[in-house]
Amino acid sequence: MSEMTPDAVRHLAGLARIALRDEEILRLAGELGAIVDAVEAVQSVAGDDVPPTSHPIPLGNVLRDDTVGNTLTTEEALAGAPDHDGSRFRVTAILGDEQ
Repeated sequence: MSEMTPDAVRHLAGLARIALRDEEILRLAGELGAIVDAVEAVQSVAGDDVPPTSHPIPLGNVLRDDTVGNTLTTEEALAGAPDHDGSRFRVTAILGDEQ
């Protein structure tokens, strides 16, 4: 088990600018030690044949071709609007005189 000392936790907390009480420092020393042990265990299993990765599943964009389709007419788009002027939606002002 890796030894994470209270002094090391105080140092890390200072670097992160986090104020910790003494009981928090003691608790975090044990928790951080367990985390370091877990990382060491993973590192010991990962050999040179295992490439480093930041995500377990390969990520990629799912794209489709843009195709022109049926679009709404102005009248159809405004049909469900609570208020409109015939060609645009009408909404209440959200800015005051400071515009």
